[in-house]
Formats: sequence, structure tokens, C-alpha cells
Amino acid sequence: MSYPIYTVDAFTDKVFGGNPAACCPLKEFLPTATMQQLAMENNLSETAFFVKNPDNSYNLKWFTPEVEMDLAGHPTLASAFVIFTELGHDSDTINFHTKSGVLTVIKKGDTLEMNFPARMPEACTLPEDLLKGLSIKPAQVFRSRDYFVVYNSQEDVEQVVPDFNYLDKLETLGIIITAKGNASDFVCRFLVPNSVIGEDPVTGSAHASLIPYWAKELNKTDMTSIQLSARKGHLWCGSRGDRVTIAGKATLYMKGEYFL
Repeated sequence: MSYPIYTVDAFTDKVFGGNPAACCPLKEFLPTATMQQLAMENNLSETAFFVKNPDNSYNLKWFTPEVEMDLAGHPTLASAFVIFTELGHDSDTINFHTKSGVLTVIKKGDTLEMNFPARMPEACTLPEDLLKGLSIKPAQVFRSRDYFVVYNSQEDVEQVVPDFNYLDKLETLGIIITAKGNASDFVCRFLVPNSVIGEDPVTGSAHASLIPYWAKELNKTDMTSIQLSARKGHLWCGSRGDRVTIAGKATLYMKGEYFL
């Protein structure tokens, strides 16, 4: 059988920017092992699979090449983009049922705004392997789902060179590194130990921790973020109590079909 597949560059308005995600509409989910194999075959940071419900909501799952995720931003944005622009969704709102509860995406012109649970990072001790794995010593270290490393300047974030010989020893999904931004409220990068990804181009789920942290530090509820990967990502962020809003643009790179 053949199934449709789309590749969307998320958190950008141009091809080859932002973060590419594979999006796979289904009538019903394939076996988990098969979806994991497809994500490995796609070899993108994440592949999303979604199934439409009778009430026009969707069930949504995300896979990296190695594991199923509990929360993922850019493939959610990419999936919403496909549903709005390619599949004829007749409302400006999409509700996704996921492992992290119901996630809503609202279409606002050419921008898509996601509503995610907030994950405030908490202070923690600095693991020796994290210190050795970063070429510049951080000012502070916190932890939520990921290690959350704060630097004194954007230049520090730009110049950090990761050493995965040490970072791969850490028990964590990812490492967020961040600082106040020069042209945005804050900047960040996202490192992924023990993964073919290495450094993720743009990471929506990391902003579930970045937004509440910087909202408190900057005393602001609405902020802008730039993820400083080679492809770069631009995000509009809002702190809403125990929720955050993460908005961005997206563009279609490819559509086709795969065969099983």
C-alpha cells in the first residue's frame, strides 16, 4: 500500500530554513515499530503521524529516528500546516490529542500559534560530563525534561562547541543552551546526545521551558526567540501561566508517497 507524506520546514518562511519535519496522514495508526522504522528511514529530527477523528480533531504521534517523543513542537507546527494548507481543514483551530494532552494550534494569517504545557526548569547541580562537554563554562544550570544551561551573552551561545564524547554520557533527552538575545528577547540552541541529530535546528518543545524561564527573568509575557542553528528559527512566544504559546511560520518543501 502507498501512503502520503509531506516534508515541511517549520519556524521559517523559506525553504532550507527552520527545521524540516516529515508529516504522515493516516486513516489509523500503523504499528509503533513500523512508525519507528519510518522515522529512522526519513532520518529527520522528527516524523509526525496523525489520524483524523470524527469531530475534526486529530490524534498525533511524534518519532525521532530513535524514540517516540512525549512532546514535540516543530512537527506539530508542520502537521498543522499540512492540515490547513493541503488537507482542507475548514476551521482556524486544530486540536491534537497527544501524550502531553490536548494541544491546540490556531491559524493567524500566515502564522500558526501552538498552545503547550509550560515546563519551568529547576536549579540542579552541574554534572561533570556536562561541564566537560561544553567548551564554555555556563553561568547557571537548571533542569526540566532537558538540561537547561544559561550563558551570559548571545556570543557565548554562538561559540559553544559541544563535545559529545562527554555529553553522550548524560541521561537526558536534550541540552538547551540559552542567553539574552541581541536582536530578540532570548536565543537558544538544542543539543541532542546519543542521537544522529546532534544539534536540532529549531526545537519547539524546548521553548516550553525557555518561555517560563525568560518570562520570569525579563518580566515579560510576550517575547521573541531565535534558535541559533545554521538553518535558524524564529519564534513568537507567550507565557500564559501553566501554558505557553509558541508561534511560527512554515513552508512546504516536498510531498509524495511511501510504500509498505
